[in-house]
Amino acid sequence: MSVTVRPFRPGDEAAFRDINLEWIERLFVAEQKDRDVLNNPAKYILDPGGAILLAVEDETPLGVVALMVMGQGSVELAKMGVSPHAQGKGAGRMLVAAAIDHARAMGMRRVYIETNSKLGPALKLYRDAGFIPVTETTPSPYARADVQLELLLD
Repeated sequence: MSVTVRPFRPGDEAAFRDINLEWIERLFVAEQKDRDVLNNPAKYILDPGGAILLAVEDETPLGVVALMVMGQGSVELAKMGVSPHAQGKGAGRMLVAAAIDHARAMGMRRVYIETNSKLGPALKLYRDAGFIPVTETTPSPYARADVQLELLLD
């Protein structure tokens, strides 16, 4: 079986929430902002023009990623996670590549990420995709966010 990436569909809400809560609660503390976004992805991600992508194998969700519109030609790559049993199958790399392609298709000029320095594999994934540290950081609504990266799109 092969892993593919597809857009979010009605019925994917639980997978989006559960895959994210697994890593957030294992490594950090789920904050109110996490719960707001994860419990209502339509309101916080899709309705404002963003997107959610899922990595699936035989329609079983393995990983998720969101693109949240920030304005001024920028999106935030957010709420990315891969189920522990699916790690090592390339789902994370596929999700990042698909998210970048989707941001380009949306006409965005910049993809922004907030992450944490403890997330070594994620940081490597983002750097391998071309993300670099932002030159001027901004305050984050998340206590755990101590790294800010960006990718400027052509």
